Amino acid sequence: MPRIWGRISSINVRKVVLAAQELGIAFERIDAGHEFGVVKTPEYLAKNPNALVPLVEDGEFRLWESNAIVRYLCAKHSSGALYPLPLAKRFDAERWMDWQQTTLNPAGRDAFVQLLRTPADRRNMDLVARSTAATEPLMAILDQHLANQPFMAGDRLTMADIPIACEIHRWHGLPQARPARPHLERWYRAMLARPASSGVLDLPLS
Repeated sequence: MPRIWGRISSINVRKVVLAAQELGIAFERIDAGHEFGVVKTPEYLAKNPNALVPLVEDGEFRLWESNAIVRYLCAKHSSGALYPLPLAKRFDAERWMDWQQTTLNPAGRDAFVQLLRTPADRRNMDLVARSTAATEPLMAILDQHLANQPFMAGDRLTMADIPIACEIHRWHGLPQARPARPHLERWYRAMLARPASSGVLDLPLS
């Protein structure tokens, strides 16, 4: 049984839990990071020298980096389905996973930190405005992309949908108005309706 280290309030831990639940894998999750500590203990640092979550232990194999973990789980348990085998399909999925981590997530981070994790009297609303201005054009890209297909990498769910869904969960959970994105919203409703989203995408942000 794989062991997932990390608190569920972390977007990166949510990705791994969502993937495991989508795959129907039995797993143990151990709270770690932020208020739970653990990550700076010698025992944890020996497993992940970055002192971050998530970390997965699968037998003797240890893996950190959330999107790499999602890829690994999908390749191991759903090769040919969530993990596409044709190279073009696989790297289409890979592209969107990298884009989530390197482009979409950094754009929205300041708005999340200021609106959710900063006391109201200390918030920097200029940071929120800049973060929103950077993120909404990316949401428009997603909306246009999903106007032409039901899932991120084509006509069926793949590993690409998992990190994007967790990012949309975070953006939609912020207490601010956002433009209508009908195709993105249709796709996200479909993700929310999947049984695997329970305990992940239905949780409030914290």
